[in-house]
Amino acid sequence: MTDAPDSLIPYDEIVQEALRAVVGRVLGQVEAAGGSLPGNHHFYITFKTGAPGVTIPTRLKERFPDEMTIVLQNKFWDLKVTEAGFSVGLSFNQVPTTLIIPFSAITAFVDPAVDFGLQFQAAYDLDEEEHEDAENDSPEPPVAEADDGSNVVTIDFGRKK
Repeated sequence: MTDAPDSLIPYDEIVQEALRAVVGRVLGQVEAAGGSLPGNHHFYITFKTGAPGVTIPTRLKERFPDEMTIVLQNKFWDLKVTEAGFSVGLSFNQVPTTLIIPFSAITAFVDPAVDFGLQFQAAYDLDEEEHEDAENDSPEPPVAEADDGSNVVTIDFGRKK
């Protein structure tokens, strides 16, 4: 069996962009609904804190130097979605904070209410470091697995039994 030839079409990049557009569309629908999540839906969004365009306070960058997971469930405000990313207000240790996150920085998006998840490859490599879980909303750990550097996008369309 022969190896497949290298593609001159950047399929991986095209697929990653399309799947990140899913996140934008979902967040856009929440924004259009006045920031209300329908039913039991809630989101875990994991992103690279050092990615270009990410704006978070220094205290959070120091605490999460590589990757951070936020929860959009009960306590968030001012969700604004653009073509390139989103901004949202969250409270960390009772300190109101606005985060700006480009879609290109997102490495995972999970909606545990319906067992839906997307995992993205990072746009660039950073040394993986252990970090603490986000404290902004839920004590549940994120469902998404850590990025293992592969070119595989995990899509989970499983149903609850």
